[in-house]
Amino acid sequence: MSVVIVTGSAGLIGSESVAYFADRGYEIVGIDNNFRERFFGADASTAWNRQSLEARFPTAYTHYPADIRDIAAVDEIFARYASRIVMVIHTAAQPSHDWAANDPQMDFTVNANGTLALLEATRRYAPGAVFIFTSTNKVYGDTPNALPLRELETRWEIDPAHPFHAGIDETMSIDQSKHSLFGVSKVAADVLVQEYGRYFDLPTTVFRGGCLTGPNHSGTKLHGFLAYLLKCTVTGQPYTVFGYKGKQVRDNIHSLDLVRAFDHVFAAPRVAQVYNMGGTRLSNCSMIEGIALCEEIAGRELNWTYTDTNRIGDHIWYISDTAKFRSHYPAWSQAYDLRGLIEEMYATNVDRWLGRNVELGRV
Repeated sequence: MSVVIVTGSAGLIGSESVAYFADRGYEIVGIDNNFRERFFGADASTAWNRQSLEARFPTAYTHYPADIRDIAAVDEIFARYASRIVMVIHTAAQPSHDWAANDPQMDFTVNANGTLALLEATRRYAPGAVFIFTSTNKVYGDTPNALPLRELETRWEIDPAHPFHAGIDETMSIDQSKHSLFGVSKVAADVLVQEYGRYFDLPTTVFRGGCLTGPNHSGTKLHGFLAYLLKCTVTGQPYTVFGYKGKQVRDNIHSLDLVRAFDHVFAAPRVAQVYNMGGTRLSNCSMIEGIALCEEIAGRELNWTYTDTNRIGDHIWYISDTAKFRSHYPAWSQAYDLRGLIEEMYATNVDRWLGRNVELGRV
């Protein structure tokens, strides 16, 4: 049976990938050491999602709690499956630009060195495998903040005449900007994935994500804005909005829409491709707009406060332009708008968030 390796397999995109490809008959090898709990605390643990995957796919899913920085452990896994490996979906990461400043060495080694270990193992043991990497829009640093923005009642918005009004595309420079240390480590990984494609002619693809979210997201204060916002609304936990009058704009894409994009790449791989991928104009909101929608869906008010201090490297306005990907894969389309996305997250997680007795959640 053909094997798909998924790193970060108990996380948001990883678990969605496991379920999607297991349902299509592939054997899934998951690599995830639950460092999300180490980064963000017990509330961010992905153990519940790992247990759900193992319960749902007892024969199709094999879990390895390995550290992707451990070259020997990574090589052992890849050598075990070798030529049976048809795709590697690399989603494991230290994902917070705030957290990275507390431990830059950990951030860089996980994001950059871990990616290098996986690329080299793929080249040695499964050079024909499609390699998909989830990068981030933070590789553009704070360059988006130089765009001509206008302040509206509930959001910042770009000048309608600007070429990026439909969204930011891959022509934006990743150079000469403040990235945050997290952004730098992801730039290193992003370029490594491209270079392994170009230099070794491997079928590698980079997705530079906006806000990736969905019902499997273990949202926390430092990462997973929309899931954490909804969780705080449901549970009554306090929430802080940082800077820009709460009018900063993010696009949000459902994890399943992203994984369906992976499948299109898998079916017709290219070499060293880079795609911006996010919610686009179909699914985006400012903080203020997101709060209002979460309150409406949850049926209660959020306990939130505001501070004028924005987070370093934060974007004032970011909406992804997916035109390049759609031109290469015209059969792909985005299925979830913002309301549908939040409604599904609420329905899937409300009982778990409120501590009610429920069976293991959706994957």
